[in-house]
Amino acid sequence: MVNEAPLRIFVTGVNGHIGNHIVHDLLANGYAVKGSVRDLSDPKKTDHVRAHAVALGGEDRLELVQGDVLDADGWTERLAGCDGLFHTATVYATQGEANIILDTANKGTSHLLHAASEAGISRVVYTSSTAAVGTFPKGEVKDESVWNNDTSLPYTTAKTQSERLAWSLAEKLGLDLRVVNPTAVLGGGFARPTPSVDFFADALAGKYPVVPKFPMAAVHVRDVAKAHRRAFEVDEAEGRFVLAPHTNLTLAGICKRIRVLNPKSKAPKFALPNLLVPVAVFQDWLGGRFGRQRYLTRAVARNMMGGDTNYSSTKAEVVLGMQWEDLDTCIQDTVDAFQ
Repeated sequence: MVNEAPLRIFVTGVNGHIGNHIVHDLLANGYAVKGSVRDLSDPKKTDHVRAHAVALGGEDRLELVQGDVLDADGWTERLAGCDGLFHTATVYATQGEANIILDTANKGTSHLLHAASEAGISRVVYTSSTAAVGTFPKGEVKDESVWNNDTSLPYTTAKTQSERLAWSLAEKLGLDLRVVNPTAVLGGGFARPTPSVDFFADALAGKYPVVPKFPMAAVHVRDVAKAHRRAFEVDEAEGRFVLAPHTNLTLAGICKRIRVLNPKSKAPKFALPNLLVPVAVFQDWLGGRFGRQRYLTRAVARNMMGGDTNYSSTKAEVVLGMQWEDLDTCIQDTVDAFQ
């Protein structure tokens, strides 16, 4: 009896927090993976990805290639012979040059979906975000039917525009598109902290005595990776899938929980009243003048205080069979990554 070759999935951005966990999940479940990074010679972008294959005894099922999603050339050839595409590559930043954030999202989406069509790949799993769902209307449950209309931040604008573009292209090109919309992705295993987790380091070090009660929702990165695979595997899966099992949290509440789980840390115990948020914005700006990383621009503050994180993940639970890591595991795995 001849063993069938494993299905081969192309994953863009495999060095990222979500991307490298997708690689691990796919290899652990018997798939072959071909993944792209922008610089194949940079060990910071490849070593942690290859480590998954070594740990799982799947080195023969992992291939890494070099490619920048901003460059249209060569993607059809890279995707040739693959059975599916998971497109995760993007710039995840709450500040920085808007053009780079927007171009990476939109041009990358166009290049990869056209290449998938040309390479004969029909099923595509696309990594979007609850940034494309939004935080309005406040006080109401937000599910896959809701779309973001706030353009105050380049990242939320990019995720919204690029997902809408993906749906438009999928219809035009005849692709079977499934979209995953995770909220703040917690957990370890990142080569470089994302905006979802980078506040943990300063919180643990006690760099701020109080924190705002900004609304947050969270999901573990392992669950995000699993949801991508299940979205590919479940034939009847269609449309968007919100991944937000831990909703209606606050930044202050997460920091308090960090301290409860890690009593020796210096994580803040007190929440900043909403009336004093402008003071925190000023202090953050002042710290930025002295070289500290900024977290709280006025645009970020307005965006986060305006709505809420009352999301529903029922569709992912029913259709994809998702069962979630608990919140304490989400938090502690992130803490452990900084220690």
